[in-house]
Amino acid sequence: MNYSSDLHTHTIVSGHAYSTLLENIDHCSKNGTKILGTSEHGPNMPGAPHYWYFGNLKAVPRTINDVIIFKGCEANILDVDGNLDIPNESSTYLDYMIASFHEPIFPMTSSKEEKTLAVLNVLDKNEKVEILGHLGNPNYQLDYEAVVKKAKEKNIMIEINNSSLMGSSRKGSDVNCETIARLCKEYGTKVILTSDAHMNVAIGNFEKGIELFEKIGMPEELIMNDPDKLIAHLKSKGRLGDL
Repeated sequence: MNYSSDLHTHTIVSGHAYSTLLENIDHCSKNGTKILGTSEHGPNMPGAPHYWYFGNLKAVPRTINDVIIFKGCEANILDVDGNLDIPNESSTYLDYMIASFHEPIFPMTSSKEEKTLAVLNVLDKNEKVEILGHLGNPNYQLDYEAVVKKAKEKNIMIEINNSSLMGSSRKGSDVNCETIARLCKEYGTKVILTSDAHMNVAIGNFEKGIELFEKIGMPEELIMNDPDKLIAHLKSKGRLGDL
């Protein structure tokens, strides 16, 4: 299985990460990652860039040092209505968005039903969302079956976040991630392993995610880290016209 794409990575632009974009690219070039998705936090996250940053990603070349750059954003889910913190005009030059819950932004005290409805509405309202981020976070319990089925309907990928599985963030995610992965296998929903790297040395590290996929026998056809498969997926939605 080819795992040489990583679509959830951050740079110093996110405010709490420690490498530059060029340092991330250099690491990928030297370590065999063929596609680097750069996905800074959306502007409602403390320390994140202004939304103009995402509108200007057109300035970043498609390929640098033989690494293909996918231009993305980890957008914050703002409310039950499924609104995100990236205006439509700022998503024009994005190849994809990851939609995620984050504790400073979406209230953890919301009910399971409200959190689930928020995710379902995100998928109905935001065409650039291609990935649902770190759904295993125990602070945001969801109706996982409903979310997995909706992702299948919308042809959206569900992230299995290696950082969550390592316990370095969102402690307690491992059990939920396994439940989600098993549901994806059951319903035929696409999945993607990501590092959620906040420093370049973590990019492409999917060790725990691969272990989980091997444990449950995740079908290879559902795993979207292969560059050719990933490019074809986005091209089918009218993206990556310059590739």
